[in-house]
Amino acid sequence: MTAAVIDPARLRRDFPILTERVNGHPLVYLDSAATSQKPEAVLDAVLDYYRSANANVHRGVHALAERATDIFEGARLRVAGFVGADPRGVVFVRNTTEGLNLVARAFAEPRWGPGDRIVVTEMEHHSNFVPWQMLCDRRGCELAVAPLGEDGRLDQVQLERLLAPPTRLLAVSHVSNVLGTVTDIAGLSRMAHREGVFVCVDGAQAVPRVPVDVAGLGADFYAFSGHKMLGPTGIGVLWGRPELLEAMPPFLGGGSMIEVVTPERTTWNEIPHKFEAGTPDIAGAAGLTAAVAYLEAVGMPQVQAHEAMLTHYAYEVVGDAGDVTVYGPPAADRSGVLSFNLQGVHPHDVGTILDRHGVAVRAGHHCCQPLMRRLGVAATVRASFALYNTVEEVDALGQALGDVRRVFGA
Repeated sequence: MTAAVIDPARLRRDFPILTERVNGHPLVYLDSAATSQKPEAVLDAVLDYYRSANANVHRGVHALAERATDIFEGARLRVAGFVGADPRGVVFVRNTTEGLNLVARAFAEPRWGPGDRIVVTEMEHHSNFVPWQMLCDRRGCELAVAPLGEDGRLDQVQLERLLAPPTRLLAVSHVSNVLGTVTDIAGLSRMAHREGVFVCVDGAQAVPRVPVDVAGLGADFYAFSGHKMLGPTGIGVLWGRPELLEAMPPFLGGGSMIEVVTPERTTWNEIPHKFEAGTPDIAGAAGLTAAVAYLEAVGMPQVQAHEAMLTHYAYEVVGDAGDVTVYGPPAADRSGVLSFNLQGVHPHDVGTILDRHGVAVRAGHHCCQPLMRRLGVAATVRASFALYNTVEEVDALGQALGDVRRVFGA
């Protein structure tokens, strides 16, 4: 275990909820892959919008409307800078799920049908699996699933085979929400583009954990959620190459996404507004700006190194006992996530006993049922880390697992 590269004890003072006690114990929050906790700056930004700038955007010439529009469009610029994107390609959505559905509906559905293939992978969250399955059902496309190797990484030989014609699109996670596997998106994008295949990336688990530069990654679409990166729930981002967004029809119809409406026809607003029908989550955008500012102040390389250190240490703490199966690649090749099972104990029982000790983990299939089948289990226990977690919290997880063994005689 290497020395910490950030001071989580100092950062923890910025997160009010981390002072909570659960069942008489200090809260040990190890469920950041589901949703991260929020620093005071994010909470203040949301409240400040409602207190001092509550108005609709793009529609008014009064002071509050202009203030709200500045907040909203300022968030777009800040997010674009954070992920190395052209702001014209930054579309605000509710979450990663909506962003991926937007791509399936507005980009893929008008283009492909019988004889075309969509490739997903065995490690995909349902958000990057089900929309493509639904598309194939509607349009008669073929859905192919790229397998994982025994090490929890993508089988490159099989994947390269699947990228040959008639494949049109590859949908892949940057970081697996179950295994923590980090995918080489830049390499996959080069491989796919050689075959004329588009690449759509679920970046929900990557943006909070590793530096992301969408231009350098080379993907065509990249989606992520605010609530997993210290921001509020209800706001997310789809980045798409502007030339692709220009050619796509709108996803939803209504206010803001139009240019001119007549009884005969409607013309569309310029991108990205063409995909932002109705009143957006302006308060969420204010909070997302504050979240990005917080992460930038800490430094994403430092966040990545800290979480890698915690993951490596947890891999040792949890895996030391012979009665634990840890799923996925070695600790050095994963980011922020550790999924495991205790022999003879159901994951839900493990999670319940850990909660008695104030340790919050996730137990279940993690919206990855195809992956669970690949692993040969119905569910796993998942501990996931963030910049505010400490080595002592990993020790608390290990001690609580000792109580699980005692209770169940494992």
